[in-house]
Amino acid sequence: MSAKTTQKNDQKWWKEAVIYQIYPRSFKDSDGDGIGDLKGIISKLDYLKSLGIDAIWLNPIYESPNDDNGYDISNYREIMKDFGTMKDFDLLLKGMHERGIKLIMDLVVNHSSDEHEWFKQASSSRDNPYRDYYHWWPAEKGKPPYRWSFFDVNSDAWKYDAKTDSYYLHYFSRKQPDLNWENPKLRQEVYDIMRFWLDKGIDGFRMDAFQYVSKDTTWPELPKGYEKEINKYYGEGPHLHDYIQEMNREVLSKYPNVMTVAEGAGSSPEDAMKFVDPDRKELNIAYHFESVGVGNHVKDFGLVKYKEIFSRYDEYFKDKGWLSIFIANHDQPRMVSKFGNDSPEFRNISSKMLSTFVMTMRGTTFYYYGDEIGMKNIRFDSIDDYNDVDTRNKYLGLKEKGGDLKAFLEGQKQTSRENGRTPMQWNTDKNGGFTTGKPWLKVNPDYKMVNAAAQEKDPNSVLNYFRKLVQIRKKEPTLVYGKYTLLDKENPNVFAYSRDLNGKKMLVLLNFSDKAASFNIGMPLNKSTIVLDNYLNTKNIKNNSLRPYEAAIIEFK
Repeated sequence: MSAKTTQKNDQKWWKEAVIYQIYPRSFKDSDGDGIGDLKGIISKLDYLKSLGIDAIWLNPIYESPNDDNGYDISNYREIMKDFGTMKDFDLLLKGMHERGIKLIMDLVVNHSSDEHEWFKQASSSRDNPYRDYYHWWPAEKGKPPYRWSFFDVNSDAWKYDAKTDSYYLHYFSRKQPDLNWENPKLRQEVYDIMRFWLDKGIDGFRMDAFQYVSKDTTWPELPKGYEKEINKYYGEGPHLHDYIQEMNREVLSKYPNVMTVAEGAGSSPEDAMKFVDPDRKELNIAYHFESVGVGNHVKDFGLVKYKEIFSRYDEYFKDKGWLSIFIANHDQPRMVSKFGNDSPEFRNISSKMLSTFVMTMRGTTFYYYGDEIGMKNIRFDSIDDYNDVDTRNKYLGLKEKGGDLKAFLEGQKQTSRENGRTPMQWNTDKNGGFTTGKPWLKVNPDYKMVNAAAQEKDPNSVLNYFRKLVQIRKKEPTLVYGKYTLLDKENPNVFAYSRDLNGKKMLVLLNFSDKAASFNIGMPLNKSTIVLDNYLNTKNIKNNSLRPYEAAIIEFK
């Protein structure tokens, strides 16, 4: 199928959408308790509309004891008190829809909270009707086969439960027992939850940790070195796609305009395609981790290898299926700190370059709150500043082993996901205008220089550049549906590619380095027009040279 045919016959709102992710705890606090909430988001709906975005992906707002910031859900049909009420939610959804903004919710059903009524019942006795909603191993069979846990202090995914003399499985924290998808009753409970929210009028789901829901319940021994390829052994369980197809038949097919995103979609393009091949009737968009799994910084990984990841996935998806494009979310450090340069000299220009990248690649753009103003890593000095269960438990585990805690904390300054969760910097008021109280997580002290209010007034700000990019993408189907071709493949500093649709060609040039860089794309630029450049002038591009972190979108007539 050609790009031309794809555009004509398979246009979807979710392919063309720019999706803006909000971490609700950190976006805007309305009542001074230091925690962002739904009324806070409502107060910023006009700002969100001004960005030009099409949809918001909202991290979990369900009732939760908050062990993992809402990813441990104790009631899927209620709102966490920190965030407000169901009435607030209904007002938020109404306000978004009135402004032409859709809402995507997180669906967190690989695990629940241990404070969910299902687990309270399941752990009360071995013959409780809810027992098989979770995975158990009776102690009389000895210790269960070892499974690694992402968040456990001892990295052990089996937790002993004295009341029933059994172990329960938790791939994440001890307070996040894994749900047993092998039980058809459990699956029906999940489908009912989905219908509840879809009937309220939400526009889709992002499926959290969904690659892990199917388990091989014979619990085979894992091979040596499995932890280096965790998705290979934990994801893509034996019945995963059977369950998704069942979900599609029973729920998703009845709501044809909703968007579904598969987080973690396997460990290869082939795996990812299984989730979103239209013929398989599963989900819409594959959200894979290879593009963010590059270590501490993209410069250490190498741009040539980085380009290869995107090109490999695009090649596999060029005729069918659909990908997401993102380089930041709530599980990552800040975009400019990991992929750009957050020094005072280069922060703005490299933020603009990275925004250009995610807005011009083929796939649905996912963009994280605060990146539109160039927010950067906060780099905490003390473990006391961290709330995240991941960082805190890794620290405790290392402490028990007598490890190098100072080196660990130094590493977390660059890699901790808490860097991406600091409160939104609205203005120069105390706490960046996020709250009048004590913020749940410290605000980056640079908010007096980096904030939305100051950038509103500056036509050349990161914020206003982002708005221009959104409008260009909206007006230009070539940047959504056009064929992607990598150019100057071995260039270690420049990511260059063309997008082609219906005889129209657009060129994107991105310098990922802090030095001037030349490029060789094999086509003359003398008959082209520069649509957008992140510098105020475009003097060198037609001489095949880019300034540090320069980005340009070029149109050929």
